Amino acid sequence: MSERLIALAEGPRVGIRHLTLADGAEFTARAGQSRELHRPWLFPPRTDATFRAYAERLVADPAKAGFLVYERDGGDIAGFININNIVGGAFHCGALGYGAFAHAAGRGLMSEGLGLLLTHAFDELGLHRLESNIQPGNAASIALVRRAGFRLEGFSPDFLFIDGAWRDHERWAITADMPRTGTPVSDATASD
Repeated sequence: MSERLIALAEGPRVGIRHLTLADGAEFTARAGQSRELHRPWLFPPRTDATFRAYAERLVADPAKAGFLVYERDGGDIAGFININNIVGGAFHCGALGYGAFAHAAGRGLMSEGLGLLLTHAFDELGLHRLESNIQPGNAASIALVRRAGFRLEGFSPDFLFIDGAWRDHERWAITADMPRTGTPVSDATASD
């Protein structure tokens, strides 16, 4: 079996595996088809050159790990989840970046994939905490992390430079010891 097809974890409908350079053609095609879905929140690579640079950073940098969520029926890439800024020592933390592709959006595939990724990150990678910084208007992304059990921890004005401007972000996080049942953790600042 090629490296490209080795599953790290599988659920009923999706699995997760490492992103490789061989994924470029499908990834960039799906990113191109998903441009309207992704804007203005994220800008995944849509050309061979930008994908190669993106994938090489994820593969070469020990502080990053790139994963694909794929459909078990057919193997199509449904989305991607990256763990960035991985820090060991007393912290054992990483920051998530992710996106669904248009053909998979709204089908629950990323929820299942994120659940698999959380188990992999906490059990196999030994992380204690994962964070996700999300622009307040990105309702789909906020709903995804809430379903996974993340808690809202705060608000950071002018946090990340995206699409030509410094954007505000909500800070969401989950730790290894928090429930991951797909039910959002209640908090005083989030509303249903």
